[in-house]
Amino acid sequence: MIKLIIEKELREIIGSTKFAVTFGVCSLLIVLSFYVGGRNYQIGMEQYEAGNRENLRKMEGITDWTDVRERRILLPPQPITSLVMGVSNDIGRNIGVRGRGELDAEDSKYGEDPIYAVFRFVDLDFIFQIVLSLFAILFAYDAVNGEKERGTLRLTFANAVPRGSYILGKIFGSFLALAIPLIIPILMGALILIIMKIPLLGSDWVRLALVVVAGYLYFGAILAISLFISASTEKPSSSFLLALIIWILSVMVIPRTAVLLAGRAVDVPSVDEISSKKSRYSAALWQDDRKKMADFHAAEGVAPDQMMKEFQKFMSGMNDEREKKESEFAERLNEERRNRQILQEKAAFGLARISPAATFSLASTAIAGTGIHLKDEYKRSAEEYQKSFAEFIKGKTGVTPSGGLIFMISVGGEESKKIPINPMEIPKFEFRQPPLRESLGDAAIDFGILALFDLIFFAGAFIAFSRYDVR
Repeated sequence: MIKLIIEKELREIIGSTKFAVTFGVCSLLIVLSFYVGGRNYQIGMEQYEAGNRENLRKMEGITDWTDVRERRILLPPQPITSLVMGVSNDIGRNIGVRGRGELDAEDSKYGEDPIYAVFRFVDLDFIFQIVLSLFAILFAYDAVNGEKERGTLRLTFANAVPRGSYILGKIFGSFLALAIPLIIPILMGALILIIMKIPLLGSDWVRLALVVVAGYLYFGAILAISLFISASTEKPSSSFLLALIIWILSVMVIPRTAVLLAGRAVDVPSVDEISSKKSRYSAALWQDDRKKMADFHAAEGVAPDQMMKEFQKFMSGMNDEREKKESEFAERLNEERRNRQILQEKAAFGLARISPAATFSLASTAIAGTGIHLKDEYKRSAEEYQKSFAEFIKGKTGVTPSGGLIFMISVGGEESKKIPINPMEIPKFEFRQPPLRESLGDAAIDFGILALFDLIFFAGAFIAFSRYDVR
């Protein structure tokens, strides 16, 4: 019996003009999102390589490693981030590393092209969250009351059809009719990435597959909600309006309200407040160091070059001490702020997860590695690189680079021919996504919640239909 109901549902949905039009639009958007994602990755790689070439160009003609005071590192684009963008376009893409001091990312994609911040990109997260969820509502809002209005529900139950079998056939038939055909444009999109020679690794394909699975779980939840509403109302017009209101709450209202409430509940010091405290502390330390510099005296009879070496050593030691104090102070402030941010994020995401749309977005960005922790991962990698960069420069010059001035004295005599430095010796910055296992751990709770939504709303539809007047 269930098989017959599923077949009936498949024929009705796939044979309708509404399905042909809607499926065509969705397929076009999915294929377009893969192509645009591939092009964004290619453009991002071109910009990344151009930035690295510019780094090397700036070092042309330098003959002394003491003149290398900064190294700009760039966030390399990842293929999967072009399909599920998350916050990857909002954070800065390059960081100036000086060997000491705090690091801040600059030049976000939206800072460079603000028009994209207004309209955003069409990626898989957008298509599943917005387009396909409306697709589900459009085909399920009248799944029960629409048949009653047309008189087919009474004819169906004139036969010995168990209500449980009927509602099971409805939900599975609708899901198969709407979800399975979408595999075709997704596979076409994957083929486009291969043709464009986007270097997706095996783990990237697994991430992409998991994003699609999360999208289907979300799609199933919206389908079950629509079926539940249809089995709880008499008129299709009422169920469509109610389903649309719930969709607006899920996609638009709840996530933003959750962020607003979390911001009110947990106070996080602003970046300007933290910067102001750091600046005042740094200024106080600098005043103390100026007094130490004024008290510096080289031993009598020391040659100028030796005197300069002693002064450089004195300055380096003083800078290291000041840097250590500033770093410890900044670390305390940053840790306090980060702890407050974590509390705020947990509150915001905990509240937002009552929305299937927000839960799906958190799951997809966690799997793709473009969630809110991307900025922290990039900064952590940059801090590790800064240590290796500082050690390299110190090995070449004897002092830790600070971006400040290096005093040199030229004494009389013949100057030897200076050989340009080889910038290729500088350690390369490498950023890698968190391993797939770690991403799965981050997304596990959201996958579980999406599956729970499916079960709860299907159970609601089952109970509602068991009490429904089919006459």
